[in-house]
Amino acid sequence: MDIDWRMQCVAAGRAAQGIASGPKAGASITSSRNLAVQREAPHICGTAYQYPVPSCQYPVASGSGLLATGYWQLLYHFSVHELAERLLKTIRKQGTIRAGDRLAVAVSGGADSVALLCLLLELRAELGIVLSVAHVNHKLRGEESEEDERFVAKLAGQHGLELHVCAAPVGRSPKSEKGSEKSSETGSGVISGAEAAARELRYGFFRKLAREGRAAKIATAHTLDDQAETVLLRIFRGTGIRGLSGIHPRIVFEEQGRAFGELVRPLLGFRRADLQEFLRERGQSWREDSSNRDIAFLRNRVRHRLLPIIAEEFGEAAIEHMGELAEIARGEEEQWERGHPEIAALLPSAAKVANYSAALTARLKPRPFKTGADKTTSNETTSKPEYLPQPETRQAASLLVGPLLALPLAAQRRLVRAWLETNAPDLSISFRLVEEALELAGEPAGRKMEMPSGWNLRRARQQLLLESEAFNGRSEATDYEYALAVPGAVEVPELGACVEALVVDADGVPADKRGQLLDLERMPRVVLIRNWRAGDRFWPAHRAAARKVKELLSDRHATGTQKKLWPVAVAAGCGLVWMRGFAVPAAFRAAAGASKAIWIREIAGMM
Repeated sequence: MDIDWRMQCVAAGRAAQGIASGPKAGASITSSRNLAVQREAPHICGTAYQYPVPSCQYPVASGSGLLATGYWQLLYHFSVHELAERLLKTIRKQGTIRAGDRLAVAVSGGADSVALLCLLLELRAELGIVLSVAHVNHKLRGEESEEDERFVAKLAGQHGLELHVCAAPVGRSPKSEKGSEKSSETGSGVISGAEAAARELRYGFFRKLAREGRAAKIATAHTLDDQAETVLLRIFRGTGIRGLSGIHPRIVFEEQGRAFGELVRPLLGFRRADLQEFLRERGQSWREDSSNRDIAFLRNRVRHRLLPIIAEEFGEAAIEHMGELAEIARGEEEQWERGHPEIAALLPSAAKVANYSAALTARLKPRPFKTGADKTTSNETTSKPEYLPQPETRQAASLLVGPLLALPLAAQRRLVRAWLETNAPDLSISFRLVEEALELAGEPAGRKMEMPSGWNLRRARQQLLLESEAFNGRSEATDYEYALAVPGAVEVPELGACVEALVVDADGVPADKRGQLLDLERMPRVVLIRNWRAGDRFWPAHRAAARKVKELLSDRHATGTQKKLWPVAVAAGCGLVWMRGFAVPAAFRAAAGASKAIWIREIAGMM
């Protein structure tokens, strides 16, 4: 036997023994020399297997993978995959995972999360980390969800990893009869319905794991493809530099200013296809979520239709360039947040903001978020409370106009957005809203503009004043909002009616109602039925431009309670897609000649 080969086996064997017994906190078990040895032999997911066998007094055959170690022989598979090496470099460059970390890998059962787990299994000795698995079962897809959980549990058991499971049902899904619903994906921070509840439950569970010390960090398997999808979705919906920053590689969990855990995303630079190929090479199976193929969801249309066209027409590098754009945007956003004291100086002091937030939190009262999918009794609440400031907390705030207009335009926009976010946390802020606020700042005193969520902006002599309608004495008691499954129906007691979304044969709808038919493929699975709010805009087909809902209703001579309660339908990230008695927007209107369409209509009386 070659002496050099013997020495390499001894070195590798010692490293393997260390891995088999588990890494010590802060220790790096596998040296770079051992990594070089590992690349020369076959392996299974980078893990060590130890079996009790009789002592062997003779050297074993080369390539068998067996090393004599006294009364034990150690079977160790040595090579480290190219993707694992890339991941190791990424982790070391970012510094997001360190020796001694207790890291829970969020595994849904899909290819991305299974690949992340396998890659980290290969690297855990080198990184000196303790791995576990976290799985959240939202029970949205019936038996398919249960199979996902069993698959993840089996995978964790095969590798001897602790499993953290959370049963977090979101409620009846919009397609529960078919058992194949998937919550809608968003990328703009505007999340509604089942997806909002699912995301909050997932991240609540991750925070709980960190708070209880069961894991210091949680790793999720967002990929470069996810990043590209998110950037595109945000561009389509309207965004700025912050939105272009996409999915962030690290989120710090904080409570009262104290950090107690992190969520990390180490695969943001990796393509989904490469991860799937990695699993195929190892014969490692994964679960397929059937609803990921449902192109009714906007993200799925981007994933299965748009990205393939971009890759084919402009090359695979175009996907990477979107990921690079997100990185550049994150850096730019960081610079704006830290490097522009002239903006911070015009905002309320940190102490004032903290006091405002504390007072707001202390005076918040829960208001149930009512949905048509969840039925509750007086003793049971399955819907998540929606916390909104009560009227007494929504005070006026001011911003000096002179210093604002003296800034460059980019800084003006930043300042107005930050000021609105600080003082009106429930206000949905868009580019158009910021531009209108700046236009108001340049106008004479006395002008006023209405904004969503019951806020008004008024031009005073030297200031912009942000005021709440509720604070000014106008009641919001009649406001309502209900989640409507598409297709589905929901009761609206405030109207004494039921609003339903039907899949219909377009030819069977009366001719005078066909202008209200919505495109079946473009509609999300859940919309929000609510009364219109100040600042809402709607763009009926065949109109030159969008108009304020208030003006449209005035044209119809609607007054009083009828006007106040007039229903609209809101799609996440898309604005108003339906309004009682008006043609739907051209962007969502069913195409001429379409055989099937969605018809949202109001039916007098309750279900």
